[in-house]
Amino acid sequence: MFGLGPTELIIIAIIVLLIFGAKRLPDVGKGLGGAIREFKNVKKELSSEPESQPKEEAGAKSSEPDKAPSTIEAKVANKVADHVPGVKKAMDVKKKTETIKKLLQ
Repeated sequence: MFGLGPTELIIIAIIVLLIFGAKRLPDVGKGLGGAIREFKNVKKELSSEPESQPKEEAGAKSSEPDKAPSTIEAKVANKVADHVPGVKKAMDVKKKTETIKKLLQ
């Protein structure tokens, strides 16, 4: 594990118990488990998309570069934009400001 023995793990558990309290500890664990599960789901979706895209959109890939992002960062940004309400609007504003900066230079 990271060179942590049972004594260190017990000390860490006691500190976490003192910080969050016994009543909130199950909620923290539930939230952490949900976050890990969601991360694994997104990772699975991102790894399966490159395999399914060439079969579905072989000709449309060159004409629609925004719908098929090439980098992992772009894929994650699109997933976040789909799930979080205000992020898509903020990303659109950022793209517009970058376009204006390029035009002014």
